[in-house]
Amino acid sequence: MKQVRNAPGPRKRGALVALLSTLALATSLLGASGAAAHRHEHRPSHPTTDPALSLQWFDITKTTVAAAGFPEPVTQSRAWAVSWLGAARAVRDGFGARFQTAAFATALHDTLVAQVPGQQAVLDAALASTLAGVPNSWEKRLGVAAGQYEAKKVLAEREGDGLDTASVDIPYTPPPAAPGVWQPTPPTFGPAVRAGQKDGRAFLLASNNQFRPGPPPALGSDEFLDALAEVRAVGQDTSATRTPEQTDTANFIAQDSFALYGQALREVLNDTQHSLLWDAEAVAAFHIVTVDAQIAIFEAKYVYEFWRPVTAIRTGSVDPDPTWTPLLATPRHPEYPSGHAGYAGAAEGVLTALTGPRPPQPIAVIANTAPGSVHTYTRWSEITEETIDGRVWEGVHYRFSDEAAAKVGKQVAAWDLPRLHRLGL
Repeated sequence: MKQVRNAPGPRKRGALVALLSTLALATSLLGASGAAAHRHEHRPSHPTTDPALSLQWFDITKTTVAAAGFPEPVTQSRAWAVSWLGAARAVRDGFGARFQTAAFATALHDTLVAQVPGQQAVLDAALASTLAGVPNSWEKRLGVAAGQYEAKKVLAEREGDGLDTASVDIPYTPPPAAPGVWQPTPPTFGPAVRAGQKDGRAFLLASNNQFRPGPPPALGSDEFLDALAEVRAVGQDTSATRTPEQTDTANFIAQDSFALYGQALREVLNDTQHSLLWDAEAVAAFHIVTVDAQIAIFEAKYVYEFWRPVTAIRTGSVDPDPTWTPLLATPRHPEYPSGHAGYAGAAEGVLTALTGPRPPQPIAVIANTAPGSVHTYTRWSEITEETIDGRVWEGVHYRFSDEAAAKVGKQVAAWDLPRLHRLGL
């Protein structure tokens, strides 16, 4: 069996993808507890494997993407999604440990090199190390060929998707200053960033505005005035209302969303009940969904162009305070809805589909934005709840913005998960 086919044949849906589809529907119809019950009835039937290979290449991907220095979270997420989608497809192209190991590592290597060419030497060495542990055989050769094929295919599919740095960070001119309208914020008063993210090509959304939330509350409404009063009181840098625990959470949640969720996702992979295919599909699904959620959130941000708390408090008509300063610097883009909370809602949706509402064991997470602080989670929803609270306590979001965004993220997850088969998973 020396000749390698030029293209993979028809595929069956992977066990994990079928499970995600079932659980996405179960979550929406039955609630999280019903999804958990469903999870035990549909445990993956793939052979189990040592998670060391998945964890090794998870860490390699993390290091590679960090070395790229992409300034946009969505571009970082896109790199993960493309690489692990190619790897999942490659693993599914054949059977047996030799084939799957070679296919998995080769696909990740080739997709990462294409996206972060400056790391080629490191990635070459990592691939050589993995392949050295696979005995020479026709299965190994076919695995390498499958990995190369799927890497080229997924890179071609995503070429020109508008999620590169230049496309995401297109110039943006804000509207004239007016009540409720976003304007550059202190301390730098720099121009808005990521205005092009709203136009990126999603993986599975029918349209980027598919889950656009309704507009933010009217400026004179009780909902807006209550939210404004809350962030004014607890989000100020010198707040006497915010507790030390709230300050800790605010600083903790300030970290990049994947810096937090990456630790949780890695722990999910550290389970010997899972196959290599399960792991590859899990990581691919996580990033596909969170890319789509980030696009959906920014589509809404640049439609509503809503002002940040610091602008409303300093220049608004409600007891203006020109010296008010948030605990943390305000991100340079419109306020509504919240990017962090949208990511959290999407991540919660995927992780709940993978394990039920609880992680396999309590997840301890650290953050470089809160040195010495460790937060332990026993339910995925706890991270979302902390994100909603934390962004208010940082002084950068209104509570209604966080809550609306979390809902959008969950809607994206519920839409994407049953449709992963459209991507060849």
